[in-house]
Amino acid sequence: MSRVQLAIIGGGLVGASLALALQAGARARGWRILLVEPFAPGNDYQPSYDARSSALSQGSRLIFERLGVWPQLAERAEAITQIQVSDQGRFGATRLSATDEGVPALGYVLENAWMGHCLWKALDPAVVEWRCPAEVTRLEALGDGYRLHLNDDTSLDCDLAVLADGGRSGLREQLGIAVRHTPYDQCALIANVTPAEPHGGQAFERFTEQGPLALLPLSDNRCALVWTRPPVDAERLHQLPERAFLGELQQAFGYRLGSLRQVGARHLYPLALVEAREQVRPHLVLLGNAAHSLHPVAGQGFNLSLRDAQTLAECLLAGPQVPGDFATLQHYLQRQSQDQAMTVGFSDRVTRLFGRDESLLVAGRTLGLLGLDLLPPAKRWFARQAMGLGTRSL
Repeated sequence: MSRVQLAIIGGGLVGASLALALQAGARARGWRILLVEPFAPGNDYQPSYDARSSALSQGSRLIFERLGVWPQLAERAEAITQIQVSDQGRFGATRLSATDEGVPALGYVLENAWMGHCLWKALDPAVVEWRCPAEVTRLEALGDGYRLHLNDDTSLDCDLAVLADGGRSGLREQLGIAVRHTPYDQCALIANVTPAEPHGGQAFERFTEQGPLALLPLSDNRCALVWTRPPVDAERLHQLPERAFLGELQQAFGYRLGSLRQVGARHLYPLALVEAREQVRPHLVLLGNAAHSLHPVAGQGFNLSLRDAQTLAECLLAGPQVPGDFATLQHYLQRQSQDQAMTVGFSDRVTRLFGRDESLLVAGRTLGLLGLDLLPPAKRWFARQAMGLGTRSL
């Protein structure tokens, strides 16, 4: 039976980022890394109007720069130069500007397929081996690691298993790792939209009576839409004909980018805050959405997971020759605990403050938005949180 030092279960953006962060150190130490992924990444990037996307914070750009992959990512990265935050029908508003913060951009929006393509191309097959398409059906704890049982009836052992298989991780449940599940009683409607006027690198966070709405700048003058609504209404919007849907979206968003001309495929996602009660065990780490799944409106989920991956790689490469030592994994979690607590708390508070239409909350958030413009220190704190720089100097 073969054995590797690290087995990363889930070769998506988080798993591939961890593999890349470990790659140089693993080569020096003679470690073998295995990525197990059910969906083949493919060798060629194919542009698509409907490609799903993620917002990268300025802090995430700095991580990818250190990993040497940013020049490739930047080829299709759309810079966020300004964020406009407003409350529908009320005068509370604020604007965050990259110029005011002294950074080239507040963040970037990239298609997930392009990010995956760049990460996978950067992985050295001499260090990182793929088992794809393949799926781990069962994890068996050993005294010195884990045994992975795959769906092709093969097995292999590892010193450290990294569970990065998403928020609905069946393996997490199989291992008896409980989660805190806090439903928001909302659904996110995700789609790409084309406005009549150039977006100019502007991102918009618009808070309405039915829930928050975000439009993020994408390449080819598209905008990535995240529209949060109550489940029944979200399903109704999902089923509307294109013209009717664009009409309702226009009414909620306004004409900041002129008329909205096109919308692509629409997808619905029920929303909840999900946090694993255990993120580390001896020879085991949970990463990405398997560890914590956040509301998308604040755009913090992937960025937090990327910081987790970077910190985990640093701790493993500074630790014993054989990875999986519990003290090392606890040290990783200790280093990331403040970042996780602040980011999850920030995302949750923003969601609750702007996702409800009660008079006192409306008054509070209106004053809060005005206060951000009137109080530069508060505005700078908010901007640093949005840029993923709130708890660290990168």
